[in-house]
Amino acid sequence: MADTQRDPGPLDLHLNKALEKPSLLEQVQGAESEFLRGKRKPSDNVESAVRYFLEFLRGFEFLSIAEPTVTVFGSARFEAGHPYYELARELGSALVRDGFAVMTGAGPGIMEAANRGAKEAGGLSIGANIHLPHEQEANPYVDRLIEFEHFFVRKVMLVKYSCAFVIMPGGYGTLDELFETLTLMQTGKIDDFPVVALGCEFWEPMIDFFQRKMVAEGTIDSSDIERIFMTDSIDEAVEFIREHPRSCNHRAAGADGEVRPGCED
Repeated sequence: MADTQRDPGPLDLHLNKALEKPSLLEQVQGAESEFLRGKRKPSDNVESAVRYFLEFLRGFEFLSIAEPTVTVFGSARFEAGHPYYELARELGSALVRDGFAVMTGAGPGIMEAANRGAKEAGGLSIGANIHLPHEQEANPYVDRLIEFEHFFVRKVMLVKYSCAFVIMPGGYGTLDELFETLTLMQTGKIDDFPVVALGCEFWEPMIDFFQRKMVAEGTIDSSDIERIFMTDSIDEAVEFIREHPRSCNHRAAGADGEVRPGCED
């Protein structure tokens, strides 16, 4: 019988090289900044692609859970006792009581508060941490933790495995998550799903800017603003998520898609 074994090609060699390393996290630490530095040898790009693939596989396995999941975004800079921290803590508990798991970026501030509320209510508290040059330690209220090296892999995981996003007051990272999600919906790359902006005083100036400048100048449509449900009420936020026709629909009652009052004029 003829020997059908073939000699390893370049892709095999690079795959083996990546897999021989001791752990996935060690493989990918620093890989994002290295990849984005500029032009590289084709062989280096192949090795990077293998690392991305492995990180995706790890995320798929970790986030295959039964509970419908809501992801909460917000600043890492608010400490316990701050009104926004306590609001996020109450939100985490309310989501769990309504049957959701709660996922955050696993850091301090708003993320810690939402994880804390979920854990205190007896629900599943998930953290999707990102490896940073200045190490961000996971908060102590996370039941299940995964750490990513690449922001884009983490973003895919959060969108893929979330039934809804709740956006609380935050900085560039929070806005990045919000705008990328809105762009994916606007361009039809994903179906519309619930996006709640919790905290009217914080978010109203942004929505006003959208209306006065962007809609007025024709850079977005007024319907694009309607993709964001803004409210101060946790009850309204949870109800909106539950009733949205593109949510998890884990509860059939009331799934009429009706938008509740939101912010007061």
